[in-house]
Amino acid sequence: MCAAPRTEQVWFDEAMNVLKISISGVRGIIGATLTPELVVNFAQAFGTYLDSGKILVCRDTRPSGAMVRSAVISGLISTGCEVIDLGICPTPSMQLLLRELGAKGGIAISGGHNPEGWNALKFVRDDGIYLNALQASELLDVFHQNEYSKRPWNQLLPVQKRSDAIDQHLSRLRENLQVDSIRRRRFVVAVDCCNGACSEITPRFLEELGCKVVPINDSGSERFPHEPNPTPSNMQQLRALVKASGADIGFAHDADGERLGIVTEKALSLSEEYTLAILSLIKLSEKAGVVVTNLSTSRAIDEIAARYGGSVTRTPVGQAYVAETVKEMGAVVGGEGSGGVILPEIQFSHDSVAALGKILEFLALRHCKTSDLAGSVPEFHMVKRNLEFSLSAIFAIIQELRTSIESEVQRGEIDLSDGIKLSRPEGWIHIRDSNTESMIRIIAEAKESVQAESLANWAQARVRMAGARMNDR
Repeated sequence: MCAAPRTEQVWFDEAMNVLKISISGVRGIIGATLTPELVVNFAQAFGTYLDSGKILVCRDTRPSGAMVRSAVISGLISTGCEVIDLGICPTPSMQLLLRELGAKGGIAISGGHNPEGWNALKFVRDDGIYLNALQASELLDVFHQNEYSKRPWNQLLPVQKRSDAIDQHLSRLRENLQVDSIRRRRFVVAVDCCNGACSEITPRFLEELGCKVVPINDSGSERFPHEPNPTPSNMQQLRALVKASGADIGFAHDADGERLGIVTEKALSLSEEYTLAILSLIKLSEKAGVVVTNLSTSRAIDEIAARYGGSVTRTPVGQAYVAETVKEMGAVVGGEGSGGVILPEIQFSHDSVAALGKILEFLALRHCKTSDLAGSVPEFHMVKRNLEFSLSAIFAIIQELRTSIESEVQRGEIDLSDGIKLSRPEGWIHIRDSNTESMIRIIAEAKESVQAESLANWAQARVRMAGARMNDR
């Protein structure tokens, strides 16, 4: 896994106005599908689903954030909710404070890794975890029934504002890290906040850890300088900053503080697959146990777990699936190959600030370099391809592929719990419907790059043939 996954976007249709409703929330393009009316109705549905109560709301720095926030708050108030507005803050900061306050739930307004024109509503339950598939389906039923709780004027509650979510988050991180050890190393850390929700918390946290901070894109009032997904292709500025400053490490955030990208002191941008692999190595070196991840994440996790006497449990793709399983199994760490990591001693949600703190702690205690840590991750080659179709076509294509591929393979080689995952001696392929965009994702991995490309080509050809058959009908 030394090389970054090759990621390709394959367009089958013209750009489409898509509203994506899934376990990852409600996502759409502002001005096209994610409208104020729709946002108000989903907020009303959520308030009705929770039977009112205390609800937290936060947002990232997208230009549409203020509009979506107003619509969300209006919908929640109308159902009798006690709304606590946290303003701009990382989603994991809200999730942590929600648990501290004993709130019934929360809505994070953020498109996360999606481009700036997108936004989303991400629904959080009382333990800080996103709604699972069953709960999301129940919420969607309330939305479709269009029968929401309506409180009279004299029962509507005023909005409360709080500005301490980041303070509470940092306090929790300090309690769970060996801060003095990190301070003694006096790291030089470059960080790209993408002008997102981590623009305040991360530079502040690094300064508290005694680091010399070299920030870039740390203004929450500016536009995103690049797509907020912290992949190698989006970390070119960070690479240059690490090289110019002689930093010990570079970190990149997505828009709301869930995903983390890493650049070594040698100015090498690591694949997003490295983030969970590195944290798994760190956590398992402290204590053997279970690592929870999804079906699309690199097998490097399995080799790391075997090295330290641990084990791996895999779930369908989606933070809620992973988080619930981490909690149920008492896992030592969880996360996804997207750069999201769950450290259960902090909370049961992706937390990129906690992840970077844990990495710095390990580097300080082991007196090693970032490149040494990255070099400890087993090498695999991964190819990621995104094939865009209409939402109606995606379901039919996946179903047709399930039927045809299942009839061709031996028992045990195929997993149908999330799309189609096919395991072969030379590697594996995963074909699935994206949770966040209108596309079919193909991920293939093998020890050799040629094998990974061959597997991806095979899968892409099968998807194309299924799509062609759909068009002929």
